[in-house]
Amino acid sequence: MKLNHLNLCVDDLSEAQHFFQNFFGFETLDKKADSIASMSDGHGFSLVLSNPRAFGGGTPVYPDGFHVGFFVDTTDQVDNMYYRLKEAGMDMNEEPRTIRGGYTLYFKALNGILFEVTCHQKAQ
Repeated sequence: MKLNHLNLCVDDLSEAQHFFQNFFGFETLDKKADSIASMSDGHGFSLVLSNPRAFGGGTPVYPDGFHVGFFVDTTDQVDNMYYRLKEAGMDMNEEPRTIRGGYTLYFKALNGILFEVTCHQKAQ
């Protein structure tokens, strides 16, 4: 079984689209006004961004510990993401660090959603 898509509720659809395109390389496949956007990572995974207010809901609230995680191949990629985000004006509370066997960057974006970018380090 393979996870092939995820619907992520966001507060600002355009901001979220821009974020996933510019920082994670997603491509927008389809967009319906300010309600829903379908994006692809180019490797078979689809990310659907939706604005719950467009469907009569409220601002999305995620529980503590909820996060969106990405694996990368090298520690340099983690560092590069940190510097790109910082240069773009993101509020970066922590620098990347070694944690639980990986080199990891945690940061919040899109109205408080926690993101993780990790390179699993091999034992030496």
